[in-house]
Amino acid sequence: MEEVHVAPDYGKAEEEEERERGRRLVLPSCPKVTLPLLLYFKMAFILRVSVKRKKRSIGATQKMRIGLNSYKAANIPCKFRRTTYNVLNFGAKPDGRTDSTKSFLGTWAAACGSVKPATIYVPRGRYLLHKAHFAGNCKNTAITIIIDGTLLAPSDYHVIGNAHNWVLFEGVNGVSIRGGMLDGQGAGLWACKATGKSCPRGATTLGFTDSNNIEINGLTSLNSQIFHIVINGCHNVKLQGVKVLASGNSPNTDGIHVQLSSGVTILNSNIGTGDDCVSIGPGTTNLWIENVACGPGHGISIGSLGKDFHEAGVQNVTVKTVTFKGTENGMRIKTWGRPSTSFVRGVLFQHVSMANVQNPVIIDQNYCPDNKNCPDQVSGVKISDVTYQDIHGTSATPVAVKFDCSKKNPCSTIRLEDVKLTYKNQAAKASCVNAGGTTSGLVEPTSCL
Repeated sequence: MEEVHVAPDYGKAEEEEERERGRRLVLPSCPKVTLPLLLYFKMAFILRVSVKRKKRSIGATQKMRIGLNSYKAANIPCKFRRTTYNVLNFGAKPDGRTDSTKSFLGTWAAACGSVKPATIYVPRGRYLLHKAHFAGNCKNTAITIIIDGTLLAPSDYHVIGNAHNWVLFEGVNGVSIRGGMLDGQGAGLWACKATGKSCPRGATTLGFTDSNNIEINGLTSLNSQIFHIVINGCHNVKLQGVKVLASGNSPNTDGIHVQLSSGVTILNSNIGTGDDCVSIGPGTTNLWIENVACGPGHGISIGSLGKDFHEAGVQNVTVKTVTFKGTENGMRIKTWGRPSTSFVRGVLFQHVSMANVQNPVIIDQNYCPDNKNCPDQVSGVKISDVTYQDIHGTSATPVAVKFDCSKKNPCSTIRLEDVKLTYKNQAAKASCVNAGGTTSGLVEPTSCL
């Protein structure tokens, strides 16, 4: 039987209607501390003893439990109870064909306008959404979006192809997304781009901009037109149990992109896509990535940085317990070969496993796509204090470690600790240009620092 999460003051008529549909209503519970404690524990103790000694019938025990729950529901003030808004009640159609954008925006408006913590519930089904912009300045700072269904982008990529974002949250605080799938249906746009014809740029599937205290848990992003998830100008963001799925040849489909943000954590996630699994842009600080599987894709990349002369740097980044399988890169730092005030410092790559990775460890400070806007220039980005610790596995190319640093600002304080990378069951090679640092423990290939 399908469960429907509803508000405590859900009307009787609505209750009967939901029950006729074969759905079970779930009421959120109130804080237990408001129940008279002596009576609560007395009843709980009696119930526990009756079950343990088996002196009461099963029916009597059930009645006592029901009575206790009824007492709690009837006597606890509910000012802290969540108000739940079901998108179906706002007109959304789970048929995958009817445009439900206005219904979702209406549901958001109601939840955002609630003075109580609010839950938006998306039941099972497929919901067609065009561009959806969820704006902040809400009356509460605890909105949970529970998705049991799939949100579909239009199959015609022109509809949202120039919208920059398909689903965007802007200026929100305390929003959580739990479960669900976002299907960007991007294959058509990828095919267009492969022909070399004029095509829309594409839309990011899910974006959070200028937002704080965000949690994304158990979400799947499928076949985004371009970037899957973008965290831009945010603070205190946690992504956990996220899955990103796209073809290995899908262009510019970065899994998770972070920029101008602090306190972002990415945990226990699987990312397979056609570009960077995680890309780390300018102005990212205090980023923690742990227990992430990457492949296919271009690895985990800091950059590209230094495209603009005045650009915020990247610092305090930890990447640990990560696996790369069949990726173009493993751990990459990439900067434009042009003047810039940007920097990278305080980076730790730890406990990393490689399987057939083309460039397991790489710093490239001569990035210049199509040799435009930077030929014969050098990168101004300063890279320092980068540690590679317990890195092991196999390289798909002879050179497993490559540090190609800036002539103007050589890489400094690079540390290799307990590194073992091989190529076809033989020792791999290392290449260093303008790079300085130290090694400790077993380091293979032999260090060139």
